[in-house]
Amino acid sequence: QVQLVESGGGSVQFGGSLRVSCTVSGITDPQYCTGWFRQTPGKEREGVAFINSDGSTRYLGSFQGRFTISQDNSKNIVNLQMDRLAPEDTAMYYCAAFEGICGTFIAAPIFRYWGQGTQVTVSS
Repeated sequence: QVQLVESGGGSVQFGGSLRVSCTVSGITDPQYCTGWFRQTPGKEREGVAFINSDGSTRYLGSFQGRFTISQDNSKNIVNLQMDRLAPEDTAMYYCAAFEGICGTFIAAPIFRYWGQGTQVTVSS
C-alpha cells in the first residue's frame, strides 16, 4: 500500500522560509515521480515542483528560484524548500506521486497517490 505522509509547513512572515517534506512508502516501481501541488479554497490545484526517481526536477510556473525540490533516497523523503515566501503562497500543500516520469506535461489527474496535505500560511 502506497502512503505519502507530509510534514512541516506552518506559519511564517513575509519573506521567510519553510520546508515541507513528504515521506513516501510502498512504491515498488523503481521509476516514479513525486511532487507538490498547492490549493486555496475555490481554486484549482496548482502544480509546484516535481522530482523523478533519477533526480531530475521539473518546476511549474514561476516557482523555480524561490522553491527547491530535493529527495533523500535513503529515507524516501522528498523535500520542498520554500524561500522568500509571500502571502499569496498561503495554501494547502499536497504531496503526490505516480509510477512513471514527470516530463513536459504535468497535471494533477496523472498522479495516483496523494498525501493528506499540510497548511502553509504566510502573513504580511
